[in-house]
Amino acid sequence: MSRPFPGSMALSVPEVEKQMPAEPQPGHEQQSWWCLVFFLCFYGFMAQMRPGESFITPYLLGPDKNFTQTQVTNEITPVLSYSYLAVLVPIFLLTDYLCYKPVLLLQGLSYVSVWLLLLFGSTVLHMQFMEFFFSITMAARIAYSSYIFSLVPPARYQRMASYSRASVLLGVFTSSVLGQLLVTVGRVAFSTLNYISLAFLTFSLVLALFLKRPKRSLFFNRGVPGPAGAAPSELDQMNPGQAKAAGAKPGWLPAAWRDSTFVRMPGELGRAVRLPQLRLWSLWWVFNSAGYYLIVYYVHILWNVVHPTTDTTRVYNGAADAASTLLGALTSFAAGFVKIRWALWARLVIAVVTVLQAGLVFLMYKTDDIWLCYAAFVLFRGSYQFLVPIATFQIAASLSQELRALVFGINTFLATVLKTVITLIVSDKRGLGLPVHSQFLVYFVYFLVLFAAYFLAAMLVGLRHFQQSRHQPLPAAQELMSPMQEKAMQDGAQLPALEDGVFAVGELSPQSEAKA
Repeated sequence: MSRPFPGSMALSVPEVEKQMPAEPQPGHEQQSWWCLVFFLCFYGFMAQMRPGESFITPYLLGPDKNFTQTQVTNEITPVLSYSYLAVLVPIFLLTDYLCYKPVLLLQGLSYVSVWLLLLFGSTVLHMQFMEFFFSITMAARIAYSSYIFSLVPPARYQRMASYSRASVLLGVFTSSVLGQLLVTVGRVAFSTLNYISLAFLTFSLVLALFLKRPKRSLFFNRGVPGPAGAAPSELDQMNPGQAKAAGAKPGWLPAAWRDSTFVRMPGELGRAVRLPQLRLWSLWWVFNSAGYYLIVYYVHILWNVVHPTTDTTRVYNGAADAASTLLGALTSFAAGFVKIRWALWARLVIAVVTVLQAGLVFLMYKTDDIWLCYAAFVLFRGSYQFLVPIATFQIAASLSQELRALVFGINTFLATVLKTVITLIVSDKRGLGLPVHSQFLVYFVYFLVLFAAYFLAAMLVGLRHFQQSRHQPLPAAQELMSPMQEKAMQDGAQLPALEDGVFAVGELSPQSEAKA
């Protein structure tokens, strides 16, 4: 059963603030900083060490558990989508309210529960509970990405983002390669592989006990109040005039509530959604992420249908996961160097990537060659990871830190709702209950419809631009701009350029993506 890839659907990493405090001087403080970085990255690496994850589906369908393909496809796997939808919002709120560490401990306990149920469960109900606990681990992945930024000053954000992201990806890659080597070279049984995974996860849970608990968080625990009341938020810094006006005007809400971030955020969000680029990339996040995760969840079942071998040493799921992780990291990195006018070309780029994904899904549906199926999945995953950091930047560039968290949370929630509805209709035995091959045909049509919508939008934008350029050519200075900069130029304002490297810092995925 395929699992999503650590990144994403995690929330975006906060960008480096414009006015960064000076770097700490070398000495004891610098030594403490490196100790903190090492421990956080080591924990992030160990939390991904689940070498048995790539082989869960053949383990369930094999002689160890002996479930039928129909049970795995239509009764067990759909529970992951339903339970993820149920726990996503509560985990998101608890993460901030409890200051991260308790949720990281909950994630560790849930991982241990998943593998205990895999090893000792014997019924469909046990496996459905296994999927429920796995959904908790997926929802709790936001805790790690948020936690690391609560412990470091803004000057360290970009560097900490690169270190933590590298450690997570290295953990996913190492885990997949280790699992494949143990199965192919060491001829280790799937059950033994799961015991090894359980040992790694128990060790990462012990590491989580020693994590420092922060005293502040983004929403509920903003730190020590200032002289005027609540601690200043990034919304205040972005819109000082609006904040003062809001505080000066009487209203039906108490003054303390009127000045709170929660009360001002809906108005800020309403203004933000009027930005065309924000709407476009949010829609991409919702619709394409839903389709992507459906492929990730069910591709391992498809591999078992295409290549139903009883020789476990000839199952190369771990190699495919390792290759897709590596390609995803490379394409995400490459996306940071793409320099085009996104306001004009974004829809066409999305359309091209989407039609490529549709073709790869059709190839997975049509082929009887397991190596072609593996290759198609690796390319599919890499193409999605290419657009994730671009979407992250385009959405985040015009938003405050509080609004970034809210917008990415809303996008993730809507994508989860859509994915759950499709699962209920297509996969669940209470719906159509289609076999996995037929499901991939449905997903091919889904991506094809998305391509048609994006391509039509690209043609309309291109036609409008052509008509406008005949009367008023666009100045060259507007060639490369974030949504925030474009809006400022329209208003006649001047904005400082974004720091170098901000564009390249993006979540690779809403996975920790399930790697599986």
